[in-house]
Amino acid sequence: MGKRKVAALEKIEADLAGLQYKIRKDPEAYEKEFIENWQQFDAAHEKFLAAPVGADSNSLITFREQIDLIAHCAELYPQITSTFPDSLKDVLTKHHAVLEPTLREKIVSSLTLLRRKDVIDSNYLLTTLFPILISTPSKSLRMILYQKILSDIRNTNTKSTNHRVNRTMQTVLYNLVTSDRSSPKALWAVKLVRELWRRQIWGDAKTVDIMRQACLADNEKVIVGGVRFFLGGDKEREEFEDESSDEENVDIKKVKHSIEINKKTKKSKKALERAVDRVKKQERKKNAPHPLNFSALHLLQDPQGFSENLFEKHLQNSKSKLALESKLLVLQLVTRLVGLHKLTVISLYSWFIKHLTPRQQSASSFLASLAQGTHNLVPPDAIEPLIQKIANEFVSEASASEVCSAGLNAIREICARQPLAMNETLLQDLVEYRKSKDKGVMMAAKGLLSLYREKGAEMLRKKDRGKEATIGLKSGDMKQLRYGEEQVGEIEGLELLAKWKEEQKKRKRAEQGLTDEGAAAQKTDDKDEEDGWNSSDWEVASTDSSDSGEWIRVSDSEDEAEPEPDAKRQKVNPEDPEEEDGENAGKEAVDFIKLATTQILTPADLAKLRELRMEANIDKAMGGRKRKQDMEARHVDEGLTAEQIEAPAKLRKSTKEERVALAKEGKPDREEHKSTQAIRKAKKEAEGKSTTNKEKARKKNFMMTLGKAKSKQKRSLVATRNILKNHVERSKSGGRRRNGQSR
Repeated sequence: MGKRKVAALEKIEADLAGLQYKIRKDPEAYEKEFIENWQQFDAAHEKFLAAPVGADSNSLITFREQIDLIAHCAELYPQITSTFPDSLKDVLTKHHAVLEPTLREKIVSSLTLLRRKDVIDSNYLLTTLFPILISTPSKSLRMILYQKILSDIRNTNTKSTNHRVNRTMQTVLYNLVTSDRSSPKALWAVKLVRELWRRQIWGDAKTVDIMRQACLADNEKVIVGGVRFFLGGDKEREEFEDESSDEENVDIKKVKHSIEINKKTKKSKKALERAVDRVKKQERKKNAPHPLNFSALHLLQDPQGFSENLFEKHLQNSKSKLALESKLLVLQLVTRLVGLHKLTVISLYSWFIKHLTPRQQSASSFLASLAQGTHNLVPPDAIEPLIQKIANEFVSEASASEVCSAGLNAIREICARQPLAMNETLLQDLVEYRKSKDKGVMMAAKGLLSLYREKGAEMLRKKDRGKEATIGLKSGDMKQLRYGEEQVGEIEGLELLAKWKEEQKKRKRAEQGLTDEGAAAQKTDDKDEEDGWNSSDWEVASTDSSDSGEWIRVSDSEDEAEPEPDAKRQKVNPEDPEEEDGENAGKEAVDFIKLATTQILTPADLAKLRELRMEANIDKAMGGRKRKQDMEARHVDEGLTAEQIEAPAKLRKSTKEERVALAKEGKPDREEHKSTQAIRKAKKEAEGKSTTNKEKARKKNFMMTLGKAKSKQKRSLVATRNILKNHVERSKSGGRRRNGQSR
């Protein structure tokens, strides 16, 4: 066979690759060859600038290879290649629309390589690539530039935060968004900021300010991108953190086990080292202090002005051309800001009136937005007409069960934030729906009833208040907060600690053998000593006694004449035990306040407080109040969704199709008709698990087993005995490998 002829271009390519290797190995010896290639690149560059469109393919390939050679060796000859980055920048910025795709990609990658070798700085690279990103019509080039810009900013901020580069890039993005509010180019700024926020590279107020300006743009896609950032950016960040932590999970035991069984190679050894490094990195992450990742909604500089501008520009303005979905997103953001920062936008609530009807498209989203835009500083007069409108439109016997339950759920969510907006007559009418036959309506009405048992029991009828609310009202512990009144902050679970301390004191007195009277006397003595005075020193003769100073005799007949209370009357009149319960509750509250104001909690007390809190949470979780727990667990930043307003799907009766789908779930298709063993086998194969040695022996080719069978027939009795004896010993010691047994 004859020798293959090598083309001239292949020779050049091979020569340049070999020359690159030699130059990097000994730069001084090959400086002359590098200068020759630099002169060739300079000539090709001038030729290309003269005719960028009419260049032939061979010259373009040569030009591309010379760019690659110089980019890899530029840091070795800084004086010679000082103009190289500017030449590449000039070609890319002026002719990126007509460049051949491979040459264009080579220039971009060469600039990135120069940045990695610190020939150019990050500002130079970003200011070169970003203007091309927002102006080029090529989709493939846009994706390459987007990835290069993103990776460069990430690498720049890896070891420490590079504030200079971040400020430069943030200023460029801010100017892009604010310069032309109707331009779609600002969408690239939104994409970059969202991705950098998700990766926790940028997390300051300047980043949030860029997205605030994007929300106030005129282009719908830019507006939706900015609004989605505020509504879901923090959730995206948490999900990304969870994904990255899941990817790094490595089972070292599994890796070691596979290395012991399989052939030992350098590759397997490196895999083990990488696994150990990952585990160490995970441990460092666990022990490192958690970064303070503030929510984007909390980093806004002027939430009041921002929410008013959003509402006036996109919702209240009749000339706004946003689609309904986009308007709903803007409405969610406005109401989230109002509810979170307790802002006052009175015109917002009157705007809702026309949308609160079951015939309105996405009515549950409007109800959810109204609920999350309510807080305790909103005037009840502004909310009361809205609740009345919801009750009239949604809650009636003629309405469908889903509509009725959605209306009741919305009223409950609104009243949970502003209980004063409800009037007594309407509340008593709505509570009657707890007798409804539909489960969703019944649960929604019961939720409203339980809410007002805690927040405004005096508005309910006496029969609807319940035991705890009745006792609380009589003792004076349960009071409805007035408009603008804030609840006093307290240490969570402190009343549990006070109760536990009181129980410990009682137990100690019982161990000492003190009666109730002796315990009370000891308690008063202890109290007197604590207060710094003794009551016996302050006893004074009563001025009400007679002048003789003698004791007044009281006949025993007065006590005997006092009639005993009737048993029936005692049973019917329940006021006495309730008064006692009220007094006990008041006493517990006094003890709790005393503990909070007069004592310093020791580390042992704090540990016990944590333990009691945990027990109380477990007791609460063991109970059936799952819906109430979900409401309490919901964070104020999360807002409210339409799914939480609508009745849960499990409360309504499922259709036949849903029941059939539920029955088929997790079972094989009817066409297969597999046995249980076959299903297990398929499941094993899907999980990548191997078969046992018995199964492998059973599947072995018959011709491969003939030799062993013939040798078995020729064995003597002594040999058979020895083999069986060894087999028994091996099985006792854990097989041939002696798994779990020592020799």
